[in-house]
Amino acid sequence: MHRFRKILLGSILGIAMLAQNASLMMNPDVKRVGMKLACLCGACKNSVGDCPMIGCHYAVPAREQIDQMQKVNMEDQAIVDKFIEQQGIKALVVPPAEGFNLAVWVMPGVMIFLGLMAIYFYIQRLRKPAATGTAHVSTHYNELAAKDLDKLD
Repeated sequence: MHRFRKILLGSILGIAMLAQNASLMMNPDVKRVGMKLACLCGACKNSVGDCPMIGCHYAVPAREQIDQMQKVNMEDQAIVDKFIEQQGIKALVVPPAEGFNLAVWVMPGVMIFLGLMAIYFYIQRLRKPAATGTAHVSTHYNELAAKDLDKLD
């Protein structure tokens, strides 16, 4: 009787552990599509495919919805388009590079380039030799200094 209890307890614990692990495992196809979609739960900045929150109120239903769409043979892009239709462009992890979003992708590089060019021209300006007009001014002051020295003698 004592052995029966151990077997029963071990079986129940094994089933409970299997159930927990099975619920945490994700279909690789669902994960592939989920990695393109942002988790909009507000508590994390992850994708639907890798949201670590257990029982996330956005990622878990989104994964189930992706799984259902894949079961009716929807293409990955069609699934992503459906989420964009429902949630807007914020549903994407990486927004498309078009319109204003293109400017967001390009402007940091442009600003770095302009900043480096400004630094280059500033350094070039500091390195320039004295202008030719300064030679005339320095000879003028040298003559004045010489006249003052002659007055002292």
